[in-house]
Amino acid sequence: MRIAFDVSPLSHALLGIGGYMRGALAGLAAAAAAAADEHELVAFAPTSLRGPARIRAALSGIDVEVRTWPLPASHALRTAWSRAGRPAAERLLGPFDVLHFSDWMYPPQRGGVRATTIYDLVPLHFREWVTPRTYAMHSRKYRETAETCDVVFAISEHTARDVEQTLGVPRERIHVAPPGVKEAFRPDGPAADLGAPYVLTVATLEPRKNLQALVDAHRLLGGDLLLAVAGGEGWGDQPSLSGANVRALGFVSDEELARLYRGAAVAVYPSRFEGFGMPVTEAMACGCPTVSSSHSSLDEASGDAAVRADPDDPAAIAAAIEQAVAERGRLVPAGLEHARRFTWRAVGETFLRGYEEALAR
Repeated sequence: MRIAFDVSPLSHALLGIGGYMRGALAGLAAAAAAAADEHELVAFAPTSLRGPARIRAALSGIDVEVRTWPLPASHALRTAWSRAGRPAAERLLGPFDVLHFSDWMYPPQRGGVRATTIYDLVPLHFREWVTPRTYAMHSRKYRETAETCDVVFAISEHTARDVEQTLGVPRERIHVAPPGVKEAFRPDGPAADLGAPYVLTVATLEPRKNLQALVDAHRLLGGDLLLAVAGGEGWGDQPSLSGANVRALGFVSDEELARLYRGAAVAVYPSRFEGFGMPVTEAMACGCPTVSSSHSSLDEASGDAAVRADPDDPAAIAAAIEQAVAERGRLVPAGLEHARRFTWRAVGETFLRGYEEALAR
């Protein structure tokens, strides 16, 4: 198979979706190399003027052909290409067997399997939690997915059920590909020292991540634990991160985040809704006791290895933090075992199997 894979989001920082895309492509390249049949991967993107360098850096070390087209006003041009329905992607890429498009556009194609990945349907269920641009971009993509895709990859069973029920995609066209754990997240290695024991949370500062409830829970704990918040600025109402016992760390690299996980007394993820919840498994993979929201969208990331708490109840979150600290001896080995289940190679094998089944249909 010749597989054309849209990597436009890799022109930005490798946060949740970008990190998943990079890991999935690495897994797909590994699965393709091990397959009995020959497969060719072409990563492509109409992107910003700075995008090509960022994309090539993100894909360094992955056996994939990279084709990028730097354009001014690239977002507007991607949107126009998707909505106009021409020219077909084959005009730019040559013939292919599979086109896998991203959240950012849905290029037209003349033939072959049409595929995409859905991370969550938050913009449809909770419009107030996303920006107007995100709502417009994603809602168009969801309609296109339901109407045209031969295969849809969901990052959790929870998201797969949502895609089936909300978008009406037949279940036989949906494959579940939970995110792997990056190599940086492992228990061995240096640990961060913030000068006192600390609770760590990792999230973009946006309403869905529910960090104000964690801030309120932290106040209930007294002064024994710092609260460290790692994550870039987002939008909407912001949590109150002032105070001597709160450290706003901003965006950190994977290597620094792994050190923070290893040094933390507990990692907490109080999100109201997720596609999967990658920080939960990342924390576990680093040997950190973990507290996660009791919302069902985090069931698969948490397994039986996290303490769960009602995300709307600061007192419950505070109690869960105290429980996780007390049960470190049980939670750390359980978390390490749970995190081992999630590999990028498995994601790549799921993608390859999904393409092959769609071609056979």
